[in-house]
Amino acid sequence: MKAIGLTHYLPVDHPDALLDLELDMPVPTGRDLLVKIEAISVNPLDTKMRAPRPKVESRPRVLGWDAAGTVVGTGADASLFHTGDAVFYAGSIVRQGSNAQYHLVDERLVGHMPASIGFAEAAALPLTSITAWESLFERLRCSPTGQDRNDTILIIGGAGGVGSMAIQLAKALTGARVIATASRSESRAWCLALGADHVIDHAGDMALQLQDLGIGAIQKILCLNDIDTHFPAMAALIAPEGSICSVVDNKAPLKIEALKDKSVTFAWESMFTRSRFGGAAMIAQHDLLEQVARCIDNGSIRSTMTSNLGSITAANVRQAHARIESGRSIGKIVLAGFSGTGHGTPG
Repeated sequence: MKAIGLTHYLPVDHPDALLDLELDMPVPTGRDLLVKIEAISVNPLDTKMRAPRPKVESRPRVLGWDAAGTVVGTGADASLFHTGDAVFYAGSIVRQGSNAQYHLVDERLVGHMPASIGFAEAAALPLTSITAWESLFERLRCSPTGQDRNDTILIIGGAGGVGSMAIQLAKALTGARVIATASRSESRAWCLALGADHVIDHAGDMALQLQDLGIGAIQKILCLNDIDTHFPAMAALIAPEGSICSVVDNKAPLKIEALKDKSVTFAWESMFTRSRFGGAAMIAQHDLLEQVARCIDNGSIRSTMTSNLGSITAANVRQAHARIESGRSIGKIVLAGFSGTGHGTPG
C-alpha cells in the first residue's frame, strides 16, 4: 500500500523530510478496524513529531492523526462498526499514523462520519474536536446543557484548529459568553464567523481590552497559545474558583502558586491520554465523536477545513507542514485521495 513516512527527522524543506513509500497491508486483530483512508488533515502535532533530531528509524514511521475513510475489515472482537461504514477519527500516537492508504485503529477511538459532509471536510474534525470537547467539558467542566450560560469563557488562540472547534462547541452547547483571541485581522474575522461574541488581541493588554468591553473576571480560560507569555494574565483574569486548561506545553516553570488565593483549578489536556494508557475510558472518544457528528448534521457546528491541498503525496504533506510551521494557518489543512506510485523502503 502507499504511505507517507520518514526514516530521518529533517527540516520541512529537505526533500527526504517525508517520503512516498510502499508498505505492507496491515491486518486487523482484536478491536481494530482496517480503514481505507479517503482524506487526512495535518496538525501542529505532525510537525512536532517530524521536527529535526538525530534519531533514525529502522523502519519507516508513518505520521498522521486525523482521518476519514471507509471500514474494509474488522478484528474478531470489534462490534461497533461494520464493513462499508464511513468513519472519522484521530487514532493513537503510539501506533503508525493515518497517512497511508489503509490504517489500523481501535474502534473505541472512532466515530461514524457525519452524513451531511464529505470525507475531506470530515477529516478536518477529529483531533481538534476531541481536544476542544475534552478541554471544555471534562477539564474545565463546562456544562453542555446550558447551566453555565451566565459564565464567560476565554479562548486564547481562537483561530487555530482547536480554537475553531472550541468556539463553536462552547457557543452551541454551553450558552456562555465566548471571548476569543486573535492577533491578525483575518483570524479575528474567522473567530467572529464561528460565533465568538468578542475577539481581543492576545498580543496586547488583554485585561485592558476586556475592561473596555465591560467584562470583568473570567470563569473559564482555555489556553491554546504560548502559556509562558500568557500565564500571568490568566492568573490575573481568572475569577475566584475558576478553571484554566492548557493544551500547549510550558517552556519554563509556571508560577502555579499565583492561582492559590483564588482556589483556581488548573488542568492539562492531551487528547492522546486515553489511547496511550488504554482501558475503559477509551470508549469516551467514540462517544464524543458520535456527538460531534450529530452536531455537524444538525447544523449547530461546521467543519473547519480551510484548505484542500489535493492528493495525499509526500510533496503535498510537506507543503501542509510548512504552512503550519509558518504560524499563520487558520482552521484546518486537508488532503484527499492517493495518486502516483509509492516508493521507498518496504515496511
